[in-house]
Amino acid sequence: MDKKRRAIISVSDKTGIVELAKELAQYSVEIVSTGGTAKTLTEAGLEVTAVSDITGFPECLDGRVKTLHPKIHGGILAMRSNKEHMEQIKSLDITPVDFIIINLYPFRKTILKEGVTREEAIENIDIGGPSMLRAAAKNWQDVVVLVDPADYPKVLSELKENGEVSLETKLYLSAKVFEHTANYDAMIAEYMRAQVPTYAEYPELLTLTYEKVQEMRYGENPHQSAAFYREINAPACSLSNAKQLHGKEISYNNINDTNGALDLLREFDEPTIVAVKHANPCGVGSADTIYEAYMKAYESDPVSIFGGIVASNREIDAQTATEMSKIFLEIVIAPSFTPEALEILTQKKNIRVMVNENISKKPEKPIWDMKKVVGGMLVQGYNDKLLIEEDLKVVTDRAPTAEEMESLKFMWKIVKHTKSNGIAIGKDKQSLGIGPGQVNRVWATTGAIERSGDKVKGAVLASDAFFPFSDCVEAAAAAGITAIIQPGGSIRDEESIAACNKYGIAMVFTGMRHFKH
Repeated sequence: MDKKRRAIISVSDKTGIVELAKELAQYSVEIVSTGGTAKTLTEAGLEVTAVSDITGFPECLDGRVKTLHPKIHGGILAMRSNKEHMEQIKSLDITPVDFIIINLYPFRKTILKEGVTREEAIENIDIGGPSMLRAAAKNWQDVVVLVDPADYPKVLSELKENGEVSLETKLYLSAKVFEHTANYDAMIAEYMRAQVPTYAEYPELLTLTYEKVQEMRYGENPHQSAAFYREINAPACSLSNAKQLHGKEISYNNINDTNGALDLLREFDEPTIVAVKHANPCGVGSADTIYEAYMKAYESDPVSIFGGIVASNREIDAQTATEMSKIFLEIVIAPSFTPEALEILTQKKNIRVMVNENISKKPEKPIWDMKKVVGGMLVQGYNDKLLIEEDLKVVTDRAPTAEEMESLKFMWKIVKHTKSNGIAIGKDKQSLGIGPGQVNRVWATTGAIERSGDKVKGAVLASDAFFPFSDCVEAAAAAGITAIIQPGGSIRDEESIAACNKYGIAMVFTGMRHFKH
């Protein structure tokens, strides 16, 4: 690097910036800077040129206008291979800019602060920074643009070895800039949209932004690559905000299954354990203590829980941990663990122990349920509708007993989170048999009955959608089911009602269905 070059540096994240600037100065790079960055560099002994000395115009409007000037943007955007460009900037006394080192006002950090005002958030929307970044990224062949301190060493290494930054690296840095500014603008758009109560629930243009948490060893299957991304300002109760205390790296399937377990767990207020396998509940129990709840969940299906995910809405104690340690579990997640429980569980090398103190907290804001399809994405509101007892309609000659009604409401929560077609059977705040994801409802019913074993007699049954025929009622009656809860709404409802009356089964309609695909 044998000729004078210019770098504009303005960073909110000052990690490594002094070291970078000192290295650039050794290559006769003029450092141009503003505000706090200029102060940091000057205090480190570097010679710094103020932006206002370049533009001949003072910073104004409380710093809102500093770098929005032709002498800055002309220097960034001038193409060195374009003779007319170079003649124009020479005639206008504009010096080319060779390095742009910028990261933006901390908008994300600002909006995540408790009690932040709209005015404070808006003042942390960067204008000049994104403009310079985008200009430099557009003119990537001629300008080295850095937005991430992690890239500083690579650029310095190439300068040291070759005196130049390679075109390959410049193109990579350009792509990274556009990704960064798109992320930044998407955060702002989401925040501003939330400030307008009348804004469309589903906007015409939807841009979402996530940050990578980790890359996975593989996806659902070993031949698929995968990564986990976290939503900005994710709900406190989400898996994104859980902390792993022990065990090997969490996998793609672990994340999907644990998310399902947490969704179901939030339906319950009393001490509850949810066991999930392949994104379907395989055992749910509620009781006065978390130990009793775990034993109920385990005993509902001691086969399927093996290698499953267990979620608890209460602290795990030593007694419960001792029982958990008797089988292989992929994950145990809870709001907390006693020291004794942690000591017991962490003796098992492969179990993942995770904690989220907000595990039972409902999402603080409306959230979307999204499903990617090839060439598009489906977006819907989160299924958080609660069963309102006043909406329940007894449609049979016999009404459920008080005990049956409690069991019906309990099982309705479970079937809500079971893949369709879904049937859930249980009683006394314990699931017994769950039939998920069948292509017809009678298969789901017979599967749930089979899994319930002898305990099915006197149990209740929940169906996520209506019975199209009376065959499910016939199967339930033969097994000894005494009460059924289902949405109703089939043109053949009367056939199912008549079959219930024939066998003395109480049936309740909810008026809502819970398809889950």
